[in-house]
Amino acid sequence: LSESGVPQLVQPMIWDYAADINVEGKVQLIEKYRRCGFSKVWFASAFKGATGVNQCLTPAGHHLRNQLAWLQVASRSPGDVLEGIALTGWQRYDHFSVLCELLPVAIPSLAVCLQALKNGGYSENIKENVEKLLGMPNLEIDNFMR
Repeated sequence: LSESGVPQLVQPMIWDYAADINVEGKVQLIEKYRRCGFSKVWFASAFKGATGVNQCLTPAGHHLRNQLAWLQVASRSPGDVLEGIALTGWQRYDHFSVLCELLPVAIPSLAVCLQALKNGGYSENIKENVEKLLGMPNLEIDNFMR
């Protein structure tokens, strides 16, 4: 792969939407890409649409844990390797499927995920900031929001 010249033309994107991604496995994968000549990699996480084909409400806690796991991967990787994180929001699983998790019900999850990524973690202060920004008195992370 390194002799092909491909590492000078593209940057790989590592996708994982699980709440409990294998952090050590991802760090090892990044090291394998580096040994092949790739200088930069991207991560892909999700704020909605990755937990079930017929999911109607967004499990914000699941997506927050996904962001926090990716932050762990980033902190355990060489400082210059991460080019960026693509925060995805899937609308459907394929063109023949029904829509899942429409954007309006996922906005709290999007806000939580963006703030966690921006601040490098999640705390009570960040939660309060998201509640203020959204005009929500009680942001529910581990329950479906009403």
